[in-house]
Amino acid sequence: MIETLGLTKYFDSFLAVDHINLHVPAGEILVLLGPNGAGKTTTVRMLTSILRPSEGTARIAGFDVVTDAPKVRAMVGVLTEHHGLYGRMNAEEYLIFYGELYGLTKKESISRFEPLMGQFGMAEYTKKRLGEYSKGMRQKLALIRAMINNPSVLLLDEPTSAMDPESAIMVRNAIRELRSNERTIILCTHNLSEAEELADQIAIIQHGKIILNDYLNNIKRSLLGNPIYEVTFANRPKDWKTPIIDGVKIINQNEKSIQFEIKDPQKANPILIQSLASDLPILSFFEIQKKLEDAYLEAINHNGDWGKLE
Repeated sequence: MIETLGLTKYFDSFLAVDHINLHVPAGEILVLLGPNGAGKTTTVRMLTSILRPSEGTARIAGFDVVTDAPKVRAMVGVLTEHHGLYGRMNAEEYLIFYGELYGLTKKESISRFEPLMGQFGMAEYTKKRLGEYSKGMRQKLALIRAMINNPSVLLLDEPTSAMDPESAIMVRNAIRELRSNERTIILCTHNLSEAEELADQIAIIQHGKIILNDYLNNIKRSLLGNPIYEVTFANRPKDWKTPIIDGVKIINQNEKSIQFEIKDPQKANPILIQSLASDLPILSFFEIQKKLEDAYLEAINHNGDWGKLE
């Protein structure tokens, strides 16, 4: 659904985006991570046919962002950092206006935005002037605007910024629901917990160049090592000996629990559990979840100091 090859952008002599290659199949969410100024917004603007690439190509659902720019713009929904809301309009007037830009009739626009206003808890504010909206309300309205044309591709820049926790959860749930076999999403965020919750793929960009792009679990394993599992016992005799199993390594233990690093869990876990349970009463056996934050820090520590995420 989204494919770039050598996508590059210069501003005079400044290299803002450096030969980026991306491949995002239909129905997936790619989260683009990196500090301010890394090239995320410039990349998104090229994918929406707002900026013309200096080199390379990009295609959205098979359409070239340069030669097929009108078709690309018609099928893409964009949430930008600066929303451009018209403060003297109310939400209904504003969304009808944007619907007209996509060739929708007033009736079609209303039929599309009314369910979305309800989904985001905004139905009672349809007639309220946008200048009276809070920051969080403006953010949700901008997201509704991005979806009014029922886009095949959504490009979202910090979709939950300025939102209270309840609203942020509501928006993240909506993003999950929007992902389908017909729709693909690129999400730019500084919120690593949000990225981990929503991402299929992660791409980390530094100084305009993609330094890491893979599926989330692959990134965690490649940067943080094999999965870690912990088993907790009701009691364990001091003279009890841990079974030796190929691909299983003890990394920590105490009186009531042991942590194992396991190379191939599908193969080793059944053997390990059977061996442990034959001698000891097991209270729990679970994987210790590794965080994207740890993988992100590991990546940037090997690729220069990017500064602090905001």
